[in-house]
Amino acid sequence: MKKSVTLIILITIIIAFGGAMYYLYQKNSEDPIIYETEKPSTQTIIRKTVATGSILPLEEVLIKPNISGVIEEVYVEGGDYVKSGDLLAKIKVVPNLNALNDSRNAIAEARIALDDQKRNLDRQTSLFDKGVISKVDLERAQVSFDQARQSYNAANKRYDIVKTGTTAGFRNAANTLIRSTVTGMVLEVPVEVGNQVIESNNFNEGTTIAAIADVEKMIFEGKVDESEVGKIKEDLPLEITVGAIENQVFDAVLDYIAPKGNVENGAIQFEIKGTLSKKDTVFIRAGLSANASIILDRADSVLALKEALIQFDPETKAPFVEIATGDQEFERRDVELGISDGIFVEVKSGLTASDSVKVWNAIKPENFGS
Repeated sequence: MKKSVTLIILITIIIAFGGAMYYLYQKNSEDPIIYETEKPSTQTIIRKTVATGSILPLEEVLIKPNISGVIEEVYVEGGDYVKSGDLLAKIKVVPNLNALNDSRNAIAEARIALDDQKRNLDRQTSLFDKGVISKVDLERAQVSFDQARQSYNAANKRYDIVKTGTTAGFRNAANTLIRSTVTGMVLEVPVEVGNQVIESNNFNEGTTIAAIADVEKMIFEGKVDESEVGKIKEDLPLEITVGAIENQVFDAVLDYIAPKGNVENGAIQFEIKGTLSKKDTVFIRAGLSANASIILDRADSVLALKEALIQFDPETKAPFVEIATGDQEFERRDVELGISDGIFVEVKSGLTASDSVKVWNAIKPENFGS
């Protein structure tokens, strides 16, 4: 009986020993886990958000006529530079029949009054020559005649203005001559010879004859989403890229954020504007589409690490990295982080440029013998 128990114990020990040896053999046959490392680098980190929009003139003036009619001549075209007072176009007046008839009646009435005052003046002159009336009475008759003659001349001028848009003595100031009110470049001339135009008045904005702007003063006008508008503020720097101008970045300053957003395609969009610092060597056409990178924060030439290498404590959420201390040996080190651009993050403290940081993803060496 004792021999049987001893035999069972020996067999159990042999099996256990064999199992342990097999386990150790299996563990030793597995490929070792290898972790790569990366070193921090010096980077300029820029945190920014992007807005889409277009390049527009700071001030665009629409030239409109003060009289209705038909375009008779156009003297400029898009791209021309003009000065204030330069002639842009000429309008041929199409007279209103009611106004034309009223002006004719006014001429007839003024002629009747003038003839009456002429007869009165002749009569008073005859009486004065005979010594019947005083010189004061004669002078009073002369004044009445002069006033009637002035009214008759004014009625004729009004008739000319209604019929042609101008009259003798006012050729350069005629409403039919459309002149520029500012100095700048003609952006567009949306009318052609023969087009009818409407005057600008209290009830109608009128037909645009030309659009003029100073192309040396351009702005970026765009939209930002409501999720981004809380991150921006006035006076932030902008970097403008224009789709039609390759390899050029234009500096600007954000100087307007709309206080109210508008719904566009189901999202709330806020209008922004930025004044462009134009390069003299580059001509930017008005209306070109552009993107603006709004610089929220910037850190120049700082120690940085790829954000993917940062780990966070599961309890305190504090950031840390693992630093290589030997061959595949690492220790934890807490770090203080700064701004991030989504790829690199600024490391304010906890690391030096010579430290090797563990890459999370372990790799296995390739088996070249297989």
